[in-house]
Amino acid sequence: MNVIDTGLPGVLMLEPTIREDERGYFFEVWQEVYHHTLGVMGPFVQDNLSHSRRGVLRGLHLQWPMAQGKLVTVTFGQVFDVAVDVRRGSSTFGQWTGSVLSDTNHRQLWIPQGYAHGFAVLSDAATVQYKATAPYVPSDELTIAWNDPTIGIAWPLTAPLMSHRDAIAPRLSEIAPDRLPTLIAGE
Repeated sequence: MNVIDTGLPGVLMLEPTIREDERGYFFEVWQEVYHHTLGVMGPFVQDNLSHSRRGVLRGLHLQWPMAQGKLVTVTFGQVFDVAVDVRRGSSTFGQWTGSVLSDTNHRQLWIPQGYAHGFAVLSDAATVQYKATAPYVPSDELTIAWNDPTIGIAWPLTAPLMSHRDAIAPRLSEIAPDRLPTLIAGE
């Protein structure tokens, strides 16, 4: 597996080893011992699957204080996947990284706790699967404006289709500081 540094602490782009032949391909999406050596820490307690059509944007989402780490894989189609550091006290607070994940490049994005996550669908449709390190807790969910100018994500679309909740999400600066995660010493 090839590991690509994203520039954000703990956020990793993973390129698994693909075994291909005339029948198709195979790769390990998750292998606990190996992924732990890379810094992808479980245990994972929930798997999520999202299917969306072209132009859909989901995010930016995170949970706090029941934070989730997420290992994101696209099983069908292509998305532009984003992680934003929202940990108070972090030297990279408000910075983002983004990359295309697809069913042809097989890349995975590891997003540790304390980062917001979102994606935009670039293909006619896409299926996104992600493993989460904590269960979904609706009362802990936070949504940040996808187009917050202080974050400045270079989304590859201008008029996305999104949920009402995502469309009216506040900017990062409008969220009370005590609602955001804090950088833990040693991170």
